[in-house]
This record gives sequence, C-alpha cells and structure tokens, in this order.
Amino acid sequence: MNYFEFLLPTGLAVLLGGVVGLERQIRGHAAGLRTHMLVSLSAAIFVLACETMTADSAAEMTRVVQGIAAGVGFIGAGTILKTHHDHAVSGLTTATTIWLSAAVGTACGLDQYSLACTSVLMTVVVLVVLRPIESYFGKKPKGQGSDEAPISRLS
Repeated sequence: MNYFEFLLPTGLAVLLGGVVGLERQIRGHAAGLRTHMLVSLSAAIFVLACETMTADSAAEMTRVVQGIAAGVGFIGAGTILKTHHDHAVSGLTTATTIWLSAAVGTACGLDQYSLACTSVLMTVVVLVVLRPIESYFGKKPKGQGSDEAPISRLS
C-alpha cells in the first residue's frame, strides 16, 4: 500500500471518531473529541499495519480485531466512576462510545466504509435524538416507584 491508500481509511476513521467525540465534548464528558478521534485512528492503524502480515489468514486478522476490542476496554474502563455516596455509576455511555469508536476505526481499516458511516449515524441518533425521550421518561432508581425493595448495603 502506498501513502494515498492509507489516507482514506485513516482519514475517515479520524472524521467518524470525531463525530462521536464531538457529541461527548459538547456534553462535557471527560473523553471528548480528540480521545474518540485517536481511538478510532489507532484501531484503523492496527488493522492496516497487520493487513499485509495476515493477508493469507482471516483467522490472524480476527485476532487483531479481538485485541483491539479487548485493549480499548481498558481505556473505556477509565471513564467509568462509581460514587460511594449515592451508589451511582457514571461514564458508561462514554465508555461505550470509546469502544464504538474503536469498532468504527476497525471497520475503516477493513475497508468497511458503509458499515462505519452507518454505525456513526446510528450512534448520533442514539446519543442526540433519543436524549429528550430518555429525559422525558426519567431514570427511576430501583425501589422508588416500583414493587422492588431497595438493595441494602452489607457493611
């Protein structure tokens, strides 16, 4: 592959990762625009760098993809916080979007551009369009307004 053959998958990975990251940036989350762009680019690079080495074996490329999926989980885990005061967990959506950015970059590296673009479009729908619907219905903690009893802490 020459320089220009790398430009489309890496450029699209950065652009699409940026679309997801921009939403997180606007919402004020710790992992925003640059983080999502770099995660997506990194995944594309891993795939592209291994493509010539694994050209004879699809099984080898699946290992690369598995490594990306598992490895980026550690980055996403860093965005998840559990507060001891109110037993709430936050950052799950941001962690998920980081993982998704890696998947989008992987798709770009594998020349699956339609899949990558469609996935980002669906992500924007979930993050932006569905937000008012989620806010309208609200989030009820277990035990409040339901038949389930609250979970007590064992100390």
